[in-house]
Amino acid sequence: MTDEAFRDLYRELRESAPRGPEDRRGTLRRLTPERVVAASAEVRTGRTVSLAAPVETDPGPDNPHPASHRMLTPADGDAGPDGLHFALDRFAMNVHGNADSHLDALCHVIYDGGLYNDVPASSVTPEGAGALTLDTVRDGIVGRGVLLDVPRLRGVPWLEPGEHVTAGDLAAAEEAQGVRTGPGDLLLVRVGHGRRRAELGAWQAAEARAGLHPTAVRYLAERRIAVLGSDGNNDTAPSAVPSVAFPVHVLAIHAMGMHLMDYLRFEELTEACEAAGRWSFLCLVAPLRLQAATGCPVNPIAVL
Repeated sequence: MTDEAFRDLYRELRESAPRGPEDRRGTLRRLTPERVVAASAEVRTGRTVSLAAPVETDPGPDNPHPASHRMLTPADGDAGPDGLHFALDRFAMNVHGNADSHLDALCHVIYDGGLYNDVPASSVTPEGAGALTLDTVRDGIVGRGVLLDVPRLRGVPWLEPGEHVTAGDLAAAEEAQGVRTGPGDLLLVRVGHGRRRAELGAWQAAEARAGLHPTAVRYLAERRIAVLGSDGNNDTAPSAVPSVAFPVHVLAIHAMGMHLMDYLRFEELTEACEAAGRWSFLCLVAPLRLQAATGCPVNPIAVL
């Protein structure tokens, strides 16, 4: 995709939905109370499924700086047989890595010197972000989730690194699965990244991974999707746009104001949807209450 074509697409998507100068929620405005109530009707069996990958603490090709977890107490001999004792621990992680499931806030992407909706990039400082932060979603994200399984459509266990998901793939997956996305939906796109990693081992996902082609973001705008999630990074590597390493992040977050979820885990959800014979469900996302953060680890729950 040429730089000029990308710029044209960026402008098209930026103008695809009206917004006021004070808008800080982006496409979450599509998640109206009425749509949340309607999404609750997706619950039929009460089965819950985690959509998060287990947090890893060992380094690997795609996770050179993994999460750290250490016990603070008890030390050896501290937990005696009598009295009260507490086990305490400390946890730290690189939120926007290539292995852990996480949510991107709208202040995550700085492009052409600014954030979404012309918020100045200077609002992000070493002390934290001052606008479009994770606090925007402090009340959670709840709505109708739809899983589109592109490897299932193509008859393969996963897409190979570097392969693109097109808007045509998404529309064809809808038809094959008997589901249709609509306004306010949380769209989850499976590329099979997690399954490939589990069966073949980790690789340098920063250099090679399957994801959406930039033009597929037009589908998100046309269907008025509220949130996008994937079991990969949502972006393909190498990038389809020579001058922009993460074009889907730029188009979704920066141009449209759409929160993204990266590196989710869909294998159990795929099995549950197959068993239920449907690909939509209630989806609940409860971000951490981090007021000045650009993102956080997340454990979305599907309720079928």
